[in-house]
Amino acid sequence: MANRFSRSWALFKASAGVLSQDKELLMFPLLSAVCTVIVAAAFLLPMFGMGALDGLHDGKGMQAGVYVLAFLFYLAQYFVIFFFNSALVGAAMIRLDGGDPTLGDGLRIAAGKIVPILGYAAIAATVGMLLRAAQERAGFLGRVVTGFLGLAWTVATFLVVPVLVSNNIGPLDAVKESAELLKKTWGENLIGQGGVGIAFGLIFGALIFVGVLLIIAAAMTGSAMFAGTVAALFVLALVLTGLAHSALSGIYSAALYRYARGEGDSEWFDRQAMEQAFTAR
Repeated sequence: MANRFSRSWALFKASAGVLSQDKELLMFPLLSAVCTVIVAAAFLLPMFGMGALDGLHDGKGMQAGVYVLAFLFYLAQYFVIFFFNSALVGAAMIRLDGGDPTLGDGLRIAAGKIVPILGYAAIAATVGMLLRAAQERAGFLGRVVTGFLGLAWTVATFLVVPVLVSNNIGPLDAVKESAELLKKTWGENLIGQGGVGIAFGLIFGALIFVGVLLIIAAAMTGSAMFAGTVAALFVLALVLTGLAHSALSGIYSAALYRYARGEGDSEWFDRQAMEQAFTAR
């Protein structure tokens, strides 16, 4: 376990090296977060206003129209997420190839892939709806099985965005290629990405612990302005950490795709580290 964590930490630091060269990559997850909030408000506020969800409280369940709205909501959210993730991955690919990407470069790449991105969003929305419906109707064991199916889907589609960005293929072919590349190169043990998640879990935990202590200490001074400032800085630190996590995950997926396609080493990632981090156990 210690060796796995150390390898994952090394890859995390390598991803951070790429991000340090192009801090504007943080703008992609920020734009994604803002747009997903806007999409959520655009769907949920009218639904609450029309009382479309009232049936959930009296045992009648959701009507067919609400299921359609739910699917469209999933579709819009996934499209926004995949669009900006494609922009991030596209910009990261430019950096990994030795270029100097801009925010416009990433957005241009994503804009050129709108149709396959929308198709992939439709596939993801369908899978998400099916998994959610299964969870609502299943017992405890059924929810556990559904959770594993969701995890398997996440693993199988880990490289879909880099595949779409780098090739002129449709979403179904991208899903198949993503699964094939993962199985061929690293088996089922996606250790590295889990390591990034663990690293940021520790960072978030430390931030929350320190932040709560600082807020309590600020509140004890009796100054509402000082306490509010400390709380605002705490929230800002959490937001920036979340953006860094999203950006690093995108960079990581771009580098993994390059490795899986045999495109060789880059300035920040070496083949041996990748092989060690993703060896099937």
